[in-house]
Amino acid sequence: MSGSISTESEKLIQRNPHPDFKKVEESRPDWDTSAAFRYTKTADPSWQFGGGANKLHAAEDAAKKHVTIDPYEPGRPAPFNYKLLISSIVPRPIGFVSTRSPDGSATNLAPFSYFNMVNHDPPLFVLGFAGNLERPKDTLKNLVESKECVVNIISEQFVEAANATSVDAPYGASEWDVSGLTPVSDCHEVKAARVGEAVFSVECKLESAREFESRATPGKKTGVLVVLEGVRFWVREDAINEERNLVAPEVLRPMSRLGGITYGRLTEGLEIPRPVFEKDVGGMEGYEKLKSNNSSA
Repeated sequence: MSGSISTESEKLIQRNPHPDFKKVEESRPDWDTSAAFRYTKTADPSWQFGGGANKLHAAEDAAKKHVTIDPYEPGRPAPFNYKLLISSIVPRPIGFVSTRSPDGSATNLAPFSYFNMVNHDPPLFVLGFAGNLERPKDTLKNLVESKECVVNIISEQFVEAANATSVDAPYGASEWDVSGLTPVSDCHEVKAARVGEAVFSVECKLESAREFESRATPGKKTGVLVVLEGVRFWVREDAINEERNLVAPEVLRPMSRLGGITYGRLTEGLEIPRPVFEKDVGGMEGYEKLKSNNSSA
């Protein structure tokens, strides 16, 4: 993703494992247009408190050993940690961020897989940038100078166009034109445009930006954490319920990020009620029984 790591580092990372991607893609099944979001049972509907892993965890899995990795061990390149983390911390939501320069002369649209929501009152979101504030990337430059943006959620319907915005275009060349997506300039609190094709978007104001120093190269700033406050939500009318507090996954059809150049498609979900200690665990008496059983196992 364009905001996660610098263009200069792409060659070192070798994110794309295929010498001829189009040839590999042609060998794969077509997109399943009949697949729709549905709910399934859990893997083990009869699971009981204290039961540990479900039946998908095979006995031979428990016997397999783990290896330990020091992120700063001698000879370990920093891109190794990047590739390890983005293939392990998955699936990750994608923040599709629209920004503009204060004078409106430059607009930018970029996908970020270093993104998440961290609070609801106030609505707070985080973005992670590889780099620093001295030489900020396009999105970070616009964001710090204008102190505002729009965060959009990527759906199946425009994933190719969204990915196109991760291109290493020079500052001033708009990714809107590269993608063909529709900028809609009707936001109430910010001047940046929202993505017209997005089912869900959030107008955001910059709350804070904090730099982090490299552990491998002390003194070098290599990361920026940005906190955004959501100030207005946009939801397509067919995706929101009557109370305006729930977005339908079958309409949103969100895409997520996995490792390398892999995206994830969400077509199944399962529901598990949140347990109540007194009712479901049996209070302290039930807890002590579970504790005793686990100790003797």
